[in-house]
Amino acid sequence: MDTDTLWNAPIEDLKKGYARGEEGFVCLFCGRFVEQGLIYPEEGRFYEAETYMRRHIGQAHGSPFEALIALDKKATGLTDHQNALLRLFYEGRSDDEVKSELGIGSASTIRNHRFALKEKERQARLFLALMELLKERGGDRTTAFIAPHPQARLMDDRYNLTEDEEREILRNAFPDGPDGPLRTFDLQEKQRLAVLRHLASRLDDERAYTEKEINAALEPFYADYAILRRFLIEYGFVEREPDGSAYWTTRGGRPNARAENRQADHPDHDQQANPKPNCRAAASLPPKEESSVNPTNRRKELQALYKEMKQEGGVYRIVHKDSGRSFIASLPNLKSMDGRRFELNNGSFKNKELQRDWKEYGEEAFEFEILEVLKPSDNAYVTVREQLGELEQKWMDELEPYGERGYHRRSSK
Repeated sequence: MDTDTLWNAPIEDLKKGYARGEEGFVCLFCGRFVEQGLIYPEEGRFYEAETYMRRHIGQAHGSPFEALIALDKKATGLTDHQNALLRLFYEGRSDDEVKSELGIGSASTIRNHRFALKEKERQARLFLALMELLKERGGDRTTAFIAPHPQARLMDDRYNLTEDEEREILRNAFPDGPDGPLRTFDLQEKQRLAVLRHLASRLDDERAYTEKEINAALEPFYADYAILRRFLIEYGFVEREPDGSAYWTTRGGRPNARAENRQADHPDHDQQANPKPNCRAAASLPPKEESSVNPTNRRKELQALYKEMKQEGGVYRIVHKDSGRSFIASLPNLKSMDGRRFELNNGSFKNKELQRDWKEYGEEAFEFEILEVLKPSDNAYVTVREQLGELEQKWMDELEPYGERGYHRRSSK
């Protein structure tokens, strides 16, 4: 996949939240990849790749604005105050409403802040123009910095790393050669980044690994393969299913149709190389030479394929392991729990109390658990949303995740 990442994507791609490469579309915020020329099933309907990517952005990240504003201040260059103002402006709040929400100054003070942000925009435009002119002149060729990977958690000083420096770090870290054992993982941040980049490059972008398989792939490099696996996830080089059943590189994207189509074409393929099918797997369009196939029959094939890959909605919870406190919610597609993990890691989760604990204790202190998978009703007049609401309430009543037991507040009636 050859496409721009979040950190060097054009403004138009940033506004959309995804970039187009030679083979398809990649989400700039989580590395999700969809392949051009495939049809993607979702909730009984079928979408071409770009439309499906736009739906993914909305479901997993809310909007490009929400995902961008949730990035660390070192990435955006915004102060906490400017961040809060932009969020409220985006919601369409008036100056009086912003003043009341933030409890600061007067309406005229808010207008001054709007002006200051406009000034920052004008300066940014000029700076971008200067940098483009510099590139065209060839004035930035002397230093070749490494390119951040698609799901880099934080764009900070560790990326102030040139390609020459990276080669030197790897020579010292792997004295027996790039495929030999790692000398030590007791490294500075910049060195650790270079090592993790190298290890990620040794993983296969086209497959999903079980935990046992990814451990086996990492063990030849370092005896404590568990710490390598953990840091590969922490630095955004590897993603995993919430239950740890599958791992994949963010460079390759979530296991998708390419692997599953190969399995469909070759049913004797080793099942362990492709763990449980992804519910967002795609159905391949017919080749051009088969375009004469009856479209009605083709639609029936796609519908049959959809039934096999149908998404599962249900209720899940996020549990703080030590205290047992729970957050409970429902999703029409339980696979999108990864989107909640992304929001928590980026400080944009709506439940502020859970967000605070996540930031304090770290991702490893929590676990995601599926409480119940929805069995859709045969009643056509009852929507999936209504069924999920009832199922969620059932678990809220059973587990009572309030106060010391959870992150919810009882509604006042």
